Parts: sequence; structure tokens; C-alpha cells
Amino acid sequence: MLELLSEKQNVWDVLANTDKPIAVYGMGNGSQRIIETIERFGGKVSEVFASDDFVRGHSFLGHKVLKYSQVCEKYDDFIVVLGFASHLDDVIENIKRINSQHPVYAPDVPVAGSGLFTIDYVRENEEKFDFVYSRLADEESRRVYLSILNYKISGKIHYLIATFCDKEEVYRSILKLSQNETIVDMGAYDGDTIREFLSFTDGKYDRIYALEPDAKNYKKLLANTQGMENVFLYNVGAWHKKDTLIFDKKAGRNSKLSSKGVAVSVTDIDSLIDSPVTMLKMDIEGSELHALKGAEKTIRKYRPKLYVCAYHRNEDLFSLPEKILDIYDGYKIYFRHSRYIPAWECNFYCTAD
Repeated sequence: MLELLSEKQNVWDVLANTDKPIAVYGMGNGSQRIIETIERFGGKVSEVFASDDFVRGHSFLGHKVLKYSQVCEKYDDFIVVLGFASHLDDVIENIKRINSQHPVYAPDVPVAGSGLFTIDYVRENEEKFDFVYSRLADEESRRVYLSILNYKISGKIHYLIATFCDKEEVYRSILKLSQNETIVDMGAYDGDTIREFLSFTDGKYDRIYALEPDAKNYKKLLANTQGMENVFLYNVGAWHKKDTLIFDKKAGRNSKLSSKGVAVSVTDIDSLIDSPVTMLKMDIEGSELHALKGAEKTIRKYRPKLYVCAYHRNEDLFSLPEKILDIYDGYKIYFRHSRYIPAWECNFYCTAD
């Protein structure tokens, strides 16, 4: 794997050793985490800026929040570090515009778990990355997989931009969604993915099972699916067994495990659903491996199509396909990255022979 990668220098080392001023774009939790990591590696952040509509003379971590134009007035040459995530077209176009003027880095930090994705991490797990790469189903998957690894090491956004895919093409050419699917949506949020599926199938389906552990999200899900037939909703999370876990009550859309928060019921799919399914979708904030373990019988029996998010934990890029192939070695595994900066919405799509 190492010989296939173009990037060998970690973004954190680049930022620690640069002579150029570093300006962090954004002032949320992501920015705070990135600033702390830059400083831990010995780097120094010179400025923080935000989109013009958010600049009101306030400060962030001791930095007066500026507009991008004000940073440009202070420095002829500087580095921009992105501290937030977005899939919105206008935001991504603005990031691309800034990148054409000053280099933009979007350092990868895991949504769940710990540790950073570095060249050393790839070296330590090279056999696992090699195995997955060798089992990917097409050349595009291999190209995107390498690009995402290069991005995660370097933080360079051009690797992400070059891998944006059309989700409808995934549904058409890989998953081949039909109008008689029985779908299990794990991490249903407010029904956004259900709407996406049904938009592609002209609203036709057989059954939909939707799991959402967060109470507020579940309330939205109930409202947004009201009146739909053969839709079964569960205010539970997907796991490898029936249990009660603690979720961060402030996580909002991204409900995730925490040491403090709200007790939530979780379940394995094998004991929840005892009927044929044609597709399993998992976007559950780092719990995908547990959910796969809890759906082993279902997968072996029905060999459904799989849509598994692979960007929450560093190890997702090898542990998830390893598990899928352990359950059923006949799966064809595709890897795609939807329009998002940083590398959110990197997903494995699997179909059985």
C-alpha cells in the first residue's frame, strides 16, 4: 500500500513546520479540536476567520474572529485550515475559491474513537489496507480508496474534490435499487435517507424498517413518515445485541456513544426482524461494526445489498470490509465518496454474487 500512496508527510507535521501564518476557517467544535492538535504538534495558529455573515466582533479561543478578506489584508501568503464539514454546494465552491488563492488543508480527525490517521497508521496496518484494496470490485473503487488515504494523511482537499460521486449513479449502477425493496435503515435521523431512496424509486417500496436512537430525531422521523404504509419505526439504536447504552444528548443529528448522556435501548437486527430484507443501510456514528455483528444471520440468509458508512473511525476503512467478507465472502465491495469536505460520506456499497 505504501508504494501506491503519493503522500508520505502528515498534515500535522506540515502545519507544525511551516513558516507561513496559519488561519483557521471556522469556530466550532471541529476548529477547537484541530487547533488543539496543531498546537500539540508544535504549530501555531495566527488567525481565526469565519464566513462574513458570522463575523460580529467576537473571539474564539483567544483569537479575534476575522473575515477572510481581513486575513488577506494582513498577510500576502498564508495557509488556511478548515475547521468544519460541509456538503453544501455554495460552501464547497467558496472553499475551492479560497484554495485557488491560498492552500486549504482539511485535517482529518475521527468522528468516533481516538488517534489520528497518519502515515505511521497506514504502515502499522498495511496488510489490512492491502487486503481491502485487493478485494475492491472495480477500478473506480481502488482510485477513490487511494485518494481518500492520501487525503487523510495530507489533509489536501484536491483529493476529496476529485472523488465526489453522484449518489444516484450509486443507486442506479451499484445497488440497483428497484421498486420492491425491503430496506433496514439504521441511523435513520429524520428520514433523509428514506426520502433519498424513494426519490430514486418513485416512492415505490415493499417495506422499510427504520431505527433511530435519538429522541428528537425520532420525533422528526415519525412526523416525516406519517401516512406511509409498511414503514416500521423503532426508537432504538443498532448494536450486536439487545442492551442499553449511553448516548451524548448534545450530539444532535450525530447521536453517538458517550460516558454521560441519555440511556438508549439498542438491538441487533437478527432478533428485531425475522423476514426477508433486500438492503441494510448503516450510518450509526462509529457503531457500524457492532451492527454488522448483530446482523450476521440476516446477511448470511438473505445476502442483502449493504450501504455502510466508513468515515467515523480510522479503522473503518479496513475493519468493516473485513467483517463483511467474513460474514459472506461472495460480496462485491465498492467504495465511493459523496460530495463532502472533509471525508465524510465515504461509504462501502456491497452486492452479493
